Amino acid sequence: MNVYGISNCDTVKQARAWLAQRGVSHRFVDFKKVPPTREQLAAWCAAAGWQTLLNRRGTTWKKLEPEAQARVVDAASAIAVMVANPASIRRPVVESDEGILVGFDAGEWDQVFPG
Repeated sequence: MNVYGISNCDTVKQARAWLAQRGVSHRFVDFKKVPPTREQLAAWCAAAGWQTLLNRRGTTWKKLEPEAQARVVDAASAIAVMVANPASIRRPVVESDEGILVGFDAGEWDQVFPG
């Protein structure tokens, strides 16, 4: 299982602690060191939806010019923003045999990764 995110993100820290408490092994990939490729982002958007993957509540999104925000209308335009600004991706993104999970919700994760 791969967990993608930013190491100093509080949500990523919570998710990794949750996995560690349950003994779920994973490989962590830091977006700042290894940004996701356009192909990865396209696959994640296909699995979870670009609206879910693009974090429009975060600081990175809010710092974008309103015109740039307005141009995000579909997966291709969202991917362009995420390629240019990996911190605009909702975190964490988990790739596992169960599929793709975006964000951390302990209740959802309890169902996907039962102890």
